[in-house]
Amino acid sequence: MTDSDGLALPIDLDAKYGAGHRRAIVLGGGGIFFIAWQVSYLRELERRGVHLGEATVVVGTSAGSVVAAMLAGDRLGLVSKELAVMAKLPSVIAAMAPSGDLTPSQARAVGLFREATDAHPTTVRAIGYAALAADAVPAAKLHRSVASLVAQRSWPAQSLMITTVDAYTGERLVLRANSGVPVSRAAAASSSVPGLFSPQPVLDRRCMDGGVSGSGTHTDLAVGAERVVILSLGAENPAREAMMTIQPNSLAKESDAVRAAGGEVFIRGPLETDIDTLMSPASVPAAIEMGVNQAAGDADALRAFWH
Repeated sequence: MTDSDGLALPIDLDAKYGAGHRRAIVLGGGGIFFIAWQVSYLRELERRGVHLGEATVVVGTSAGSVVAAMLAGDRLGLVSKELAVMAKLPSVIAAMAPSGDLTPSQARAVGLFREATDAHPTTVRAIGYAALAADAVPAAKLHRSVASLVAQRSWPAQSLMITTVDAYTGERLVLRANSGVPVSRAAAASSSVPGLFSPQPVLDRRCMDGGVSGSGTHTDLAVGAERVVILSLGAENPAREAMMTIQPNSLAKESDAVRAAGGEVFIRGPLETDIDTLMSPASVPAAIEMGVNQAAGDADALRAFWH
């Protein structure tokens, strides 16, 4: 396929896509649980005077794409209050998670994704074809749920980049302010887990979760920046990182690339995670508490690192 829309950008740790930038933040994927953790962590840092939204490179993937849009749009304060309510009313946030038994076509796509052991183009395309064929949650439904959280149609900042994957070609796409795509649509595309949600329409493409590409964070987009903060589900437990198309030591390789380019890295993630409950509304209260507590412990160190 000819990349006539300019959205495809190969993953390349040597390209130094972030060169010329002083501060970058990279937000990775991890379901509803990680949305709650990231919002709570970043909001508590703001309360303590550490504003990571000042970054001139903001990269969001899957769950991190939703939070990145909130961060770039200065909506963390409002959303953190909403999450506190949702923690008491799990049925509210359940609208973002598929319910009920999977259809055979859904199970096929989910299975291909969960059982993948590499991110070879043929593997990614096979997952994409199954996602396109699955009788999954309609794209419009997920878009509405994501839009209600992001609460903005226009792109909130030039700094924001959201990653997704073309379900047909398997290409990694990077969506920006000049891509001609509403930010809510971009975040929904990045969050469309194969088999659970139908791929999202992005211009003339159909797109799925950015994590299918083989990276849960896409830190290559920040390599070259002087200071890079990475929030990754597998930061505290590397065993949680190596799953599906994401390879062992992926996060370590990405952070090493930042250092090799002359930058410094601060990496953090939840102290405890349960892969089986990442999409469960019941995981939200614990995620909120954990995010707040970890931010309180990290604030001083992050303030020194960031400035």
